[in-house]
Amino acid sequence: MKSDANAVPLPGARSRAADFSALAKPRLNLLVVASTFAGYAMAGGDMSQGLRVVCALVGTGFVAGGASGLNQIIERDADGLMRRTRLRPIPDGRLQAREALLFSAALAATGLLTLALGVNPLSALVALATLVSYVAVYTPLKKHTSFATVIGAIPGALPPVIGWTAARNELSQGAWLLFGIVFLWQLPHFLAIAWIYREDYARAGFPMLPVIEPDGRSTARQAVIYSAALMPLSLAPTLVGLTGPAYFVGALALNAIFLALAVKFGWSRGIPDARRLFFGSIIYLPLLWILMIVDRL
Repeated sequence: MKSDANAVPLPGARSRAADFSALAKPRLNLLVVASTFAGYAMAGGDMSQGLRVVCALVGTGFVAGGASGLNQIIERDADGLMRRTRLRPIPDGRLQAREALLFSAALAATGLLTLALGVNPLSALVALATLVSYVAVYTPLKKHTSFATVIGAIPGALPPVIGWTAARNELSQGAWLLFGIVFLWQLPHFLAIAWIYREDYARAGFPMLPVIEPDGRSTARQAVIYSAALMPLSLAPTLVGLTGPAYFVGALALNAIFLALAVKFGWSRGIPDARRLFFGSIIYLPLLWILMIVDRL
């Protein structure tokens, strides 16, 4: 028999694998996994328990990937109307909704089981709350109210709580502090995206704040308010003893830059400044986690 050791996968197989991977948004969910790790580290989790750490991160990543896929199934018609999403696997016809549903549900279920059996039931319960609130509450609300942005920040802020419960098996003050930081961080991030793609959102029928108030004043004002509120909350870890003065100084500088980006956007309401705020938000959170973890070592 001829050996197939050097066989090359067919392009179609690679393409389908890439499409299923796109459902899970792996690059976007890297920040989810990083936030979970930050929560574990800040809770004083034992890093020598390698299997527990891996299960916490992989389990959370799988649940987040499953949630992303389920979101795309529900929003497939709207995605087909938006320039930035119309080439996603489902609206572009490369995947059928049924097979995407099976994949996404299996991914989320695997993640929940990984957390429940490899970490603890509480972390799996928090992950389940994240999944349900994102898919069954936030996603349907997006078609009805701009307040969905605030609702969506709740599941988005739970990954560090999953990490905290993975380490301590309890929901204590530190978990909610990390939750609050990520909750407030998301809002300027989301508002910047909504302003940049407001025409797309209007075309798809999403009543985002920039769509229902197109002059941008409310969008800009809220971006500044949430960024300003983030500053004292992000400094609070030092005040409650989770971090030391080095983190406080670094976080103060980081928040000053982030707030300046929000104020600049608020003043101009221009697309370039919205993009700077968006990219600044992407850089802000990983740097904040690094400051926290390094200070705690």
